[in-house]
Amino acid sequence: MTGNPSSETESLHELQASNRTLAARNSQLVTLLQSSRNKLEEIHGRLEALGEPPSTYGTLLAVGNKGLEAEVFTANRRMRVPVSPLVDQSTMVPGATVRLGEGQQVVEVTGVEDSGDIAQVVEIVGERLIIADKLGEETVVKAAGPLHKAVVNKDITPGDSVIVDRRSGWAFEAVPRTEVSNLVLEEVPDVSYSDIGGLTRQIEQIRDAVELPFLHPEIYEKYGLRPPKGVLLYGPPGNGKTLIAKAVANSLAQQIGGAKGGSEGEGGRVSSYFLNIKGPELLNKFVGETERQVRQIFEQARRVASSGKPVIIFFDEMEAIFRTRGTGVSSDMESTVVPQLLAELDGVEQVENVIVIGASNREELIDPAVLRPGRLDVKIRVERPDAEGAADILSKYLTGSIPIHPDLVAEHGSADEAATFLRQHIVSQIFEREDAKRYVTLHFGDGSSLDLFWSDFVSGAMLANIVDRAKTSAIKAALKSEQQGASGLTLEHITTAVQEEARDNEDLPDTTNPAEWARIYGHSNKRVVDISVH
Repeated sequence: MTGNPSSETESLHELQASNRTLAARNSQLVTLLQSSRNKLEEIHGRLEALGEPPSTYGTLLAVGNKGLEAEVFTANRRMRVPVSPLVDQSTMVPGATVRLGEGQQVVEVTGVEDSGDIAQVVEIVGERLIIADKLGEETVVKAAGPLHKAVVNKDITPGDSVIVDRRSGWAFEAVPRTEVSNLVLEEVPDVSYSDIGGLTRQIEQIRDAVELPFLHPEIYEKYGLRPPKGVLLYGPPGNGKTLIAKAVANSLAQQIGGAKGGSEGEGGRVSSYFLNIKGPELLNKFVGETERQVRQIFEQARRVASSGKPVIIFFDEMEAIFRTRGTGVSSDMESTVVPQLLAELDGVEQVENVIVIGASNREELIDPAVLRPGRLDVKIRVERPDAEGAADILSKYLTGSIPIHPDLVAEHGSADEAATFLRQHIVSQIFEREDAKRYVTLHFGDGSSLDLFWSDFVSGAMLANIVDRAKTSAIKAALKSEQQGASGLTLEHITTAVQEEARDNEDLPDTTNPAEWARIYGHSNKRVVDISVH
């Protein structure tokens, strides 16, 4: 008697399903066992590595014998060691850092060193660098890694800072310094002579001294006359010395662009650069740092000027760093800084497109060697404005485009005429010689005396501030007024602004030294014996 076929079929299917399940489980077990074996091997390898001696690192100096040997500087000594055949030969670049195994063989190249001592590049000789530390000690090193390419492409110049290892004799990388970025040449701001008021004579002087040699070098050469290397702008503060320097660079760019037929830049304007250096910015407590920055300033200027672009080096507050040597009033740092500037000024003649402009309101403190002919050849005094100059300065700040009260505009016929009236009102308030406005009387040694009025101490900055005060008052009045259309500058705003400016400056200049009063007013040739303050 035979069994039921359907039951046998079901039993077979169950056995097959059970086999598949067991096979899947066996596969998972095999995977887990393999994973466990790999982890055990990894742990075993780590344990073996813990028992190995530490690796030694060195600097690769040279590769020889078809890459089978290498000269390495390690542990303060030079060694010839074998190279593992597993090391990629393309990474065996001199100057790279290598790892040495237990048998002192090269087993790995780990790249180029990115830390070490900082030194300054003094000179570039082929593909080698002459460097100097802060103490001035010089060393010859080779360029490694990316620095080698920079040296070949002449992207490295004297004055740059590099990471070095003096013991192995390699320089690895150029390091941008903070003060270097602060001294980057900037393109000239859009300042023209028309933006400067009351300095017509001074502008003509500096144009004759600076622009003519740039625009007509062939005529100067024909007459055997060398163009001036530098210009000193001196005089009371706030009267436009910095503006004049910026306008010179701007004008040079336009004039040279026109002379070249407008082949460069927009509208016939070539690139011109203006390096604005504040005297105190160069001061550094570390020995040699200030001198280094002075060298770097002129190096940057020469590099740009060699391409034919005019460069203005403007030293503001020049007396802060180039004081007379041997005065003993400071740390006498200028005994080394001033000679560095003199050396650079004497080297300016090597490049035709560099002009040095200095500005100071204490010109008597600058070392005479800096001011002598052949260095800063031209001296231009930027004087305080007179009544006519003050009106010209005010015309730059107080124009008909400014909101003026409708009643005032109606009275004078137009906004421009009303602005002219307000400017004349400011001038008359300042320059009227009334006894009430007498500031101080100077008594000279010859028995004569001189009355100084508040108008004798007016500056362009003070006039601009008067206009700003009046504008502020007009804005406040407009904000309070419900009728915005009836707002604007009034005569009362102008009068109040002049009075407030006079009151704020009545104690300036604050000095009791008679000689200082004579210097401030420009009569230092007379000896002041006494002063009377009113």
